Amino acid sequence: MGRIRRGGYIFISWVGDHPPRHVHIYDDNANFITRMNLETMQPMDVVKVDKGIVDIIRDLQTEGRL
Repeated sequence: MGRIRRGGYIFISWVGDHPPRHVHIYDDNANFITRMNLETMQPMDVVKVDKGIVDIIRDLQTEGRL
């Protein structure tokens, strides 16, 4: 399990989790926001995602953390 806190959000991913590759996103109060597909950068749950979340995920991927 990887847990990263950045930009007011908590990003959690599990090795061996079901496809597609995704990350679970929570706010700082540990309230679930959505799961984000890392291949399409689309939310897996019916919710509008702030562009800042997508930018953070892209940064984490660039850093090799996701």
